Amino acid sequence: MVTNSVDLRSEDGRFDVMAAACPTRQVIGRVGDKWSLLVLYALSTGTKRFSQLRTDVEGISQKMLTQTLRALERDGLVHRHAYPTIPPKVEYKLTPLGDSLEDAIAVVRKWAYIHMDEITASRGNYDQQPGAADAG
Repeated sequence: MVTNSVDLRSEDGRFDVMAAACPTRQVIGRVGDKWSLLVLYALSTGTKRFSQLRTDVEGISQKMLTQTLRALERDGLVHRHAYPTIPPKVEYKLTPLGDSLEDAIAVVRKWAYIHMDEITASRGNYDQQPGAADAG
């Protein structure tokens, strides 16, 4: 068990996000991933086909979108429905579990919008410091 000045364990004590072996770290890794967040944002407006998601999430490759959708489906956040048609038609939508993340990810998006100018300024200041290029 990790010793923290703040108790970050779940109410029932089963999970502690600060512990290396805690499975909640995988969940945080999934929903905190850039592409996962963007796909979840895109699906928050409704059911979409693969090609529409690719258009909505600018910059994502076909391979990365496929991997992201599979991971979100595995975690129960996205439902994939394949219609038995030729050519194949596949649609994706949020599950109730995925939909339950909508408020949380909206907070992250809004926070980024509000603080982007501060972050940009901070990056500029940091990058001008001697040795900043070596700090990465």
